[in-house]
Amino acid sequence: MEFISIKQAMEKGTGQVNVRGWCYRVRNSNKMAFIVLRDSTDIIQCVVEKSKLSEDIWNQALKATMECSLEITGEIKKDERAPTGFEISVSSLKIIGESDVFPITKDQSPEFLLDKRHLWLRSRKMTAILKVRSSVFQAIRKFFNDKGFYEEHSPMFSPTSCEGGSTLFEVKYFDDIMYLTQSWQLYAEAMISALEKIYTISPCFRAEKSKTSRHLSEFWMAETEIAWYKLDDILKNAEDLVAFIVKYVVEHNEEELKFLGQDIEKLKKIKTPFPRITYTKALEILKKDGLKVEWGKDLRTIEEDAIAKHYDKPLIITNYPKKIMAFYKLKDPKNPETALCFDMLAPEGYGEIIGGSERDTDIGEMKKALIAQGEKPEKYEWYFDTRRYGSVPHSGYGLGVERVIAWLCKSDNIKDTIPFPRTMLRMTP
Repeated sequence: MEFISIKQAMEKGTGQVNVRGWCYRVRNSNKMAFIVLRDSTDIIQCVVEKSKLSEDIWNQALKATMECSLEITGEIKKDERAPTGFEISVSSLKIIGESDVFPITKDQSPEFLLDKRHLWLRSRKMTAILKVRSSVFQAIRKFFNDKGFYEEHSPMFSPTSCEGGSTLFEVKYFDDIMYLTQSWQLYAEAMISALEKIYTISPCFRAEKSKTSRHLSEFWMAETEIAWYKLDDILKNAEDLVAFIVKYVVEHNEEELKFLGQDIEKLKKIKTPFPRITYTKALEILKKDGLKVEWGKDLRTIEEDAIAKHYDKPLIITNYPKKIMAFYKLKDPKNPETALCFDMLAPEGYGEIIGGSERDTDIGEMKKALIAQGEKPEKYEWYFDTRRYGSVPHSGYGLGVERVIAWLCKSDNIKDTIPFPRTMLRMTP
C-alpha cells in the first residue's frame, strides 16, 4: 500500500487515496464519524459512514481520539463545505497509535503552551512557523553557496569573550573554565586568510538577563566574514542577503505566510537598496519624535522601534559611537568618535536583525579598547596573530535567524520561532 501526503491527495482530487497522519479533530454520531486528519502538509476531513463499513472498521473509527495516529484509505472528492475543500469517504481505517486525553485545548495561556511545547509543535501555527524557519535556513545557504562562499564552523567552547563578558555562559571544562560561544567571529577572522569568503549557521549563547519578547539565551546566527571587504561592501552583502531570504520565503511559503496573517504583497516590496542613515541622523529623527537621546548612548528597543516606523523596509544605521562598540570594530578615519559599523533594523517593530562592521587591524588600538572594557589583552594573543602575519582589510556581520523569522511570521514573541526556546526563565521541556 503506497501512502501519499494529504497535499498530494488533494492535488490528485479524485479516486482512491491512502493517507496517514494524526487526528486533528473528531466528532461522531450513531451513524457517522467525521475525522479531520492532519500531516505535515495540510488537513483533510475524512467521513466514516457506519452503513458502508464493517463493524471492525466502524469500531476503530469510534476509538479515534484527538492526536491518535491513523492510516486511512478512501475516495477523495471536492467538497466546498469541508475545512480545506476536499473530503475522503473512508473505506478502511486503522489506528496506529492511541492517544490519551490531549492536554491542549482552546484558549490556553502562553506559559502553558511553552510547558507543553513538545505537544504544541503539532499545532498548525507552529507547523507553519517551522516550515518558514526551514526555508530561511535554506535561503541563507543558497545565497552564500551561489556566491562561492565556504561554509565553516568554529568551536562552541571559547576561552575568551567576543561580545562582552557580562553575557557569557561559564561552563566547567574538565579542570578549567570555558565559555559558550557568543559568536564565531574571532575564529572566522583567522579562517579568512585561508578561504577569503566564509559563512556559518550555528547556535550562539548570550546570558542576557532579559525577559523581553525579543531575546533568547540560545539562538541561531548566520554569520559571514569576508577578506578585502570594506564597510560599503559588507552593507551591500547584508541587504542582498535579507532581500534574498524574503523573496525565497515568499516563493516557497506563501500558504504558511497567509495562514500566519502576513501581508504577502508588502513582503514582495522588500527589495534593495535599503535606506541608510547614520547614528547621528537617527538621533535627529528621534528628537523630532520627542525622544531625546544623548549622543554616545546605545539605542534601546523603544528608540529602534520609533526610528523603524519611518520606513517600510529594513533600515541600516551606521557609525555608532566607537566607545560603546566591541573592541574589534574599526574607527572611522573621517570621524574617529564613530566606528565603521552598522545595525539593520526590521520594519514593524521587530528590531535589530543584523549587526556588523569593518574590522580593526591595529593591535595597539584593540588592546586599548580591551583594557577600557575590563578585558585582559594577553588572552587574545592568538587573535592578534591574525594581524601580525599578512593582515588585510576585512568585514563581517551576524544575522539573528529567529529575529528574521519573527518578522516574516508576524510573531508576537521570538519564543515561537524556535522549536524549544531557552530564555532566562525557560529551561524545559
